[in-house]
Amino acid sequence: MDDMGYGDPVCYGGGPYKTPNIDALAAQGIRFTDFYAAQAVCTASRAALLTGCYPTRIGMHGALDHSSAIALNPDEITIAEMLKEKGYKTGMVGKWHLGNKAPYLPLQNGFDEFYGLPYSNDMWAYDYDGKPWKDTAFWRAKYPPLPLIEGNTAIKIIKSFNDQDSLTSDYTRNATAFIKKNRNHPFFLYFAHAMVHVPLAVSARFKGKSGAGMFGDVMEEVDWSVGEVVKTLRENNLLENTIIVFTSDNGPWLTFGNHAGNTAGLREGKGTAWEGGLKVPCIISWKGHTKAATVNNNLLTAMDILPTLADITGAKLPAQKIDGISCKDLLLGKSSKAPRDEFVYYYDKNNLKAIRKGKWKLVFPARSQTYGPPATIGGDRYPGKYAQVDVPLALYDLSTDPGEDRDVKDRHAELVKSMTEIADKYRRALGDGLTQTTGNEVRPAAQFR
Repeated sequence: MDDMGYGDPVCYGGGPYKTPNIDALAAQGIRFTDFYAAQAVCTASRAALLTGCYPTRIGMHGALDHSSAIALNPDEITIAEMLKEKGYKTGMVGKWHLGNKAPYLPLQNGFDEFYGLPYSNDMWAYDYDGKPWKDTAFWRAKYPPLPLIEGNTAIKIIKSFNDQDSLTSDYTRNATAFIKKNRNHPFFLYFAHAMVHVPLAVSARFKGKSGAGMFGDVMEEVDWSVGEVVKTLRENNLLENTIIVFTSDNGPWLTFGNHAGNTAGLREGKGTAWEGGLKVPCIISWKGHTKAATVNNNLLTAMDILPTLADITGAKLPAQKIDGISCKDLLLGKSSKAPRDEFVYYYDKNNLKAIRKGKWKLVFPARSQTYGPPATIGGDRYPGKYAQVDVPLALYDLSTDPGEDRDVKDRHAELVKSMTEIADKYRRALGDGLTQTTGNEVRPAAQFR
């Protein structure tokens, strides 16, 4: 999902809309409470998911658009490329956001098929009312037509809210068709919804039906989509031989008010290094293998998906260093403890904003955007505006203070020191713009020719 907050599915505390299919997935598998996207922004997060690397390790950051000069380096091995070597058919449906044109589209990164958008659905030359920008000098007015791509070819231009209304159902149709076509082969499907990213869009049969506004309608349609995928697996006798991973790329874009989701009380949201920006829902269901209706509070990240799938399938890990760690034994109930107890929070280009060690999170001094005062919150398609604040050094116990309200650094000076030393290790490897440190393990992104 795109921009779905930690508290958006009903099984994570969302509502008053209904998400019975997502909830059923949780009832059939494991619902993780401490699962993190690698960064709180689209491109960086997706690069990490597909490569098992911190985005800064592979030179990826921000949210790429048509004018971006970088893309995912073809030398990086994606989940699709890894599994393709094991004979898997590979397909992608939805938002790519790792390079806006060939040779940096999904087909050049291990996918046999692609149907979707090259980047976010708001990267088009239209105002928040759906009409072309009147100020043609404004940077958003300079966006080219938003293409729906099949393979490497644009097959349609998205030029209205009506065009976007069909995305969820259209994507679902393509995703289920891929499953049916490949039911007799091992397959990997990467299904990256446009929703619940703004502008919100929903088909006619869900519009106005949730009783919880436009956001509720969209949540109920993406939940329907999850149900269609699971139903297709079941009808083709594939459910017990398929691992389903449901998650989000980052937290909610809160400046959009009632068109944004919620973080279940976590601090801030998308575009920040606070918990609301990176902690996201994650459900993993593998019928007959994962214990049903399990809630797990181990620390895991999107980077851990690639090595876990390698471990399960016997696929060869990338030759270049990655940051993910296999959690296969945790999924299968052979271990009650995840192999990960560290995570570093990067944002901006490569600023190391915080580090987590076990239950502790140490936040480093930095300038940060915020949704708090004097920021404003919009609604009904229109955004408010971020503000900027100076964030001081602080230490939080996330086990008792998930909202990051109570700084306890003065009581734990030795812990602050030891965590800072661990952070220095990451700075030396991955760099840090805040301390002007160049990482010695960083690999370059591709440069557009």
